[in-house]
Amino acid sequence: MDRAQKEKVVEELGQIFESSGVVVVAHYAGLTVAEMQDLRGRMRAVGGSVRVAKNRLAKIALEGKPCAGIADLLTGMTVLTFSEDPVAAAKVAEGFAKTNQKFEILGGAMGSAVLDRSGVKAVSELPSREELIASVVACIGAPAAGIAGAIGAPASNIAGILSTIEERREAA
Repeated sequence: MDRAQKEKVVEELGQIFESSGVVVVAHYAGLTVAEMQDLRGRMRAVGGSVRVAKNRLAKIALEGKPCAGIADLLTGMTVLTFSEDPVAAAKVAEGFAKTNQKFEILGGAMGSAVLDRSGVKAVSELPSREELIASVVACIGAPAAGIAGAIGAPASNIAGILSTIEERREAA
C-alpha cells in the first residue's frame, strides 16, 4: 500500500469516526470468510457497515476526533462495526458475539463517550431509532383515537335510543 492509498484510508476512517452514531471495536481472529460475510450482511440489513483496517491507520484517523479514546482498543486483529443509528451496530455486534465465540467485543464509542464491553452491551439493549419513533407515534395517536371513540360513542347511543323508541311506536 503506497502513501496515497494510506492517506485515502485514513480520510475514509476519519469520516467514519465523525459521522457514525456508534463504533464498536472487536477482535475477529479465527472467523471464517463466511462468518465475516454473515456479519457484514447483518450490519447492512440495519444500515451499518463493517470495516477491517490497519490499527496504525485507524489511530491516525482518530487523532482530533471526539471518539479518540478508543485508540487504546486498537490492538491485534480488530474490526470496526459502525452505524449512523446509535444503537444498530451495537445490537448486531452483540447478537453476532453470542453466536460466535471468536468475535470478541472490546468496546467502542458513542459520540465522544468511550464505551467498555459492558457499555456496548448496555447500548445494545436500548430501543432502536425505529422502535422509538413507533412508540412516539403510538403515544401521539392514542389520545386521538380515544377522542374519536368518545365523540362517536354518544352518537351511537343516541341512535340506539332512537331506534328503540321507533320500534316501540311501531309495536303500539
